[in-house]
Amino acid sequence: MSDRRTVKFYQADVFTDTVFGGNPVAVVPDAGDLDAWEMQKIAREMNLSETVFVLPPTDPSAEYRLRFFTPAREIPFAGHPVIGAFYVLAHLGVLRLQEPVTRIHQETSVGVFSLEMMVRDGHVRQIMMNQPRPVFIGMVEPLRDLFEVAKAVSVPKTQITGTGLPVEVVSTGFPVMIVPVRTLTAVSKASPNIGLLNSVCEQHKAQGLMLFTTVTVEEQSTVHTRMFASPVGVLEDPATGSASGALGAYLVKHGVVDVGPTTEIICEQGYEIDRPSRLTVHVHSDDDEVQHVTVGGQAVMVIEGSVTF
Repeated sequence: MSDRRTVKFYQADVFTDTVFGGNPVAVVPDAGDLDAWEMQKIAREMNLSETVFVLPPTDPSAEYRLRFFTPAREIPFAGHPVIGAFYVLAHLGVLRLQEPVTRIHQETSVGVFSLEMMVRDGHVRQIMMNQPRPVFIGMVEPLRDLFEVAKAVSVPKTQITGTGLPVEVVSTGFPVMIVPVRTLTAVSKASPNIGLLNSVCEQHKAQGLMLFTTVTVEEQSTVHTRMFASPVGVLEDPATGSASGALGAYLVKHGVVDVGPTTEIICEQGYEIDRPSRLTVHVHSDDDEVQHVTVGGQAVMVIEGSVTF
C-alpha cells in the first residue's frame, strides 16, 4: 500500500457568486506528477463537465500550464475551468495578487493567453480571460442540413429560420455550432437527440451546439443560451466560457448587438438545469473586424478533498 498516492483537488462553482449555481469544475492545483491516463481517470471520477489540471509551463512566457479533461476525453481549451483554476490558486494563496488588476499568462494546448484578475481588498472579484482569435469555420446552409440541426435539438425549424440569422460554426479554441432561436420558450423546451446531434456536429466539424435567443430571463442579459456538448461527453453544460466567446464573436459579426470598439455581452445560461449562470463577454473589434474576445465572471469555492489511488 506504500506506493499509493494522494492528490488534492478543489471544486469551485464558476460564472456565479452563489454556491450551487454556475458551472462546477474540479481543479487539481499540483498535477505535475500525473500522466494523461491518470488525469483522465480522475476526471471520470469527478464526473463534471471538466476537470482542470495545473502544471508547470513548458513555454517560458507563461506562469502556469493547464490541461482540460471531460469525463470522456481531453479537450484543447475550455473557458470555465480557466476561471475556476485561477480562482482556486488565488484562494490557496499560491498567486501573488496585486490590486486592482493581476495579470497572468497561462499555457494551453492551443497557445499562451493572458487573463486579468480584478482584485479588491485582497480578494478576486472577477476574472477575465483572453481567448484564441475567433475563427468562423463555416455556415450550415442547405435547408436539409438546417432541418437536421433543428431535429437534433427538438426545435421547430421555423424557430431557427425565423430569426433571419445563419447557423454557423465558430471557434475561439473550441469549435461550436451557433444556432439562433426566435423565442425563449423554444430554447427552454429544446431537448437533444444525442445520436443525431453528434452526427450533425461531426459533419460540420463542431464539438458542441449552442442555442441562443435574444429574449432573456434577466433584464440585464443580452442573450439566453443552452449548450449541448455530447460529442465530448457533456449532455448539457451549465455555463460555457469557450462557446460564449464564440457566440460573442458571432453576435458582433452579424450585427445582432450594437457594436463598438469593445462590445459587452451578458450571457445567461444554465437556467433549465437549475444552475443559473452569468458570463461577461467583451468582443474587441477594429474596422468592424473581430480582433479578440475576453470572457469572464465570478466564482465561489465549494468543496476540497483528495483522491487516493
